[in-house]
Amino acid sequence: AGAMVWHASYAAFSGTTRSSGNSWSTGTVALSDDDAGAARFQAANMVPGATETKCIKVTATASVPGVVKGYALNAVPSPAGLEDHVLISVNEGNGGSFASCTGFVSAGNLITDMPLSTLATFNDYAHGMGGWAVTAGTQTRTYQVTWKFDTTGLTQSQLDQLQGSQTGIDIQWELQSS
Repeated sequence: AGAMVWHASYAAFSGTTRSSGNSWSTGTVALSDDDAGAARFQAANMVPGATETKCIKVTATASVPGVVKGYALNAVPSPAGLEDHVLISVNEGNGGSFASCTGFVSAGNLITDMPLSTLATFNDYAHGMGGWAVTAGTQTRTYQVTWKFDTTGLTQSQLDQLQGSQTGIDIQWELQSS
């Protein structure tokens, strides 16, 4: 009987509360373009003064804010230094597409008349060009890229040394979350 009295007198008040359903998930970022895996430029048989302009539309889909930058990869130098004479200009804006720059409206220049050899040094996101601020959702930006074969200041002998040369570079767009 004494044990029963002891248990009955040991009872205490209590209360609990709970914060239920806690969970954590990461945001998402995705970047695509409208080139269908094709090269933007395939310039063959260039002559001094040749130039070409094309566009590429980049689409960002993100659940978190981020920044898109472009940078160079896979630079292919030529023994004759052709990469010093192919100048690149990149404008960002809206309108236009991989098929045509018709309707492109520039929002500003990212680079102007930069030799491929210099562009090749911008080879990672930290040193990339641009800085398109992406908010959550889906947005697009068009990049208008122009190249020109500039031989200004070259002697005829220097120009002749560029005959048969080939160079190349890839431009990659990357979205990183803030």
